[in-house]
Amino acid sequence: MARAALIFPGQGSHSEGMADDLRDTAAITRGLELLDYDPFERIAEGTRYQQPAVFLCSVAVWELEQPDGVVAAGHSLGEYAALVAAGALDFEPALELVDERASAMAAASALTPSGMTVMLKGDPAAIAELAASLGLVLANDNSPGQVVLAGPIDALNAAEERARAETGARAQRLAVSGAFHSQLMAPAAERLRAALARTTFREPRIPVYSNSTVAPFTDPQRELAENLLRPVRWRETLLAFHALGIDDYIELGPGQILTGLVKRTVPVQ
Repeated sequence: MARAALIFPGQGSHSEGMADDLRDTAAITRGLELLDYDPFERIAEGTRYQQPAVFLCSVAVWELEQPDGVVAAGHSLGEYAALVAAGALDFEPALELVDERASAMAAASALTPSGMTVMLKGDPAAIAELAASLGLVLANDNSPGQVVLAGPIDALNAAEERARAETGARAQRLAVSGAFHSQLMAPAAERLRAALARTTFREPRIPVYSNSTVAPFTDPQRELAENLLRPVRWRETLLAFHALGIDDYIELGPGQILTGLVKRTVPVQ
């Protein structure tokens, strides 16, 4: 019998119309009652609305499908849906956290012109050296041949200009508002930490792996705040799942971005 991991996508999986077939689900109906806005109608406005929208879609799909899994993980924002699915966090406080996280990250992004650039293929050591020389951080290690750098706009511009010649990578700017998973998110982490301190967590039914430790959450109140400042180690998480004997990965949410990363990282059925 297959051993499945439940995986939940992050902000980059959003798209116009992604909730069209989910509007009548309990998660989205209740979510829109709790929020004072409709994030799906404002999805083009960025982080502030994209994050709650993706979270609501992910929980809605999980509630509809109710798949069996022995472990779970989420990519950045996806950690909140993963914790809900595992029974560690109730839906309403999770949505409150996501709403505060989205607001805090949007506000932090406005303080410094910054962003994120994906490096496709290329020499990993050379990419790391280039990033360090420009004061950029490796924010996401997504799969073999795909890492994301984060930092100030001028440094990203320089990295993109030098990437092909110095690393062999193709650089592509991501459509995000700031340098997520870097120290530029420190103001957002402080706001999130305060919200987390008011939130009750339970022991999960199945282990949920943290992005920054590649191990099950042990203190989500602390770790979720810290994860705003630390890299998303998604490739390593998939390798850890593979070492556990996981041979099926069920993506729950809009799009199939994580499914593509799985195929490039581990053998699947």
